[in-house]
Amino acid sequence: MRRIIPLAALAAAVVAVPAVIAQNAPTVPGAPDKTRVAAGTYAADAGHTMVVWKVDHFGFSDYTGIFGDVTGTLVIDPANPAAAKVDVTIPVAKVTTASTGLTSHLMRAGKDGGKPDFFGPAPADAKFVSTAVVMGDDGDEAKVTGNLTLNGVTRPVTLDVEFHGAGDNPFNKKATVGFEAEGKIRRSDFGITYGIPMVSDEVDLKIHAAFEKQ
Repeated sequence: MRRIIPLAALAAAVVAVPAVIAQNAPTVPGAPDKTRVAAGTYAADAGHTMVVWKVDHFGFSDYTGIFGDVTGTLVIDPANPAAAKVDVTIPVAKVTTASTGLTSHLMRAGKDGGKPDFFGPAPADAKFVSTAVVMGDDGDEAKVTGNLTLNGVTRPVTLDVEFHGAGDNPFNKKATVGFEAEGKIRRSDFGITYGIPMVSDEVDLKIHAAFEKQ
């Protein structure tokens, strides 16, 4: 009997340890809970919002790059999400790739004063302004149509957007909401034709966006 009691106590302690750890474990501040979204105007969190682009290179592999430091606003009311408005600016001049040579080529001036192969040394910022939001049945997804201005050309683009999470940022105490979005464009529609078809005309876009309430 004397052996059973300590063993039982040990067993109880072992069972209790995970519960204690769970109580003390940190939790992330954001969660995919739409009830956490507050109505109002939000500003893009430039340090945590990016546009990732992908093209096919020679049919051998995909190649990706990033536009960061995105700024702009989101106006949203969870009671009427279809009325949401987004207006963001993407600094093309800050494009990042894994290749110094490619990044330099993207920003290079045209030969002999001609048209640049890609963006050129002083490209204008790109801009996306939404024109319509069509919500999915579950309220977590939407198709957002808007006008994308890139390389001096404006074309309509539709993005498939998914709600990622909402909550309060623990560092600045601001209500924050985040989304993922995917879309496709043809770069030739924006006057960027260099290398087609060796480097694909179609560009896949994947957007990671966070917005902080103002």
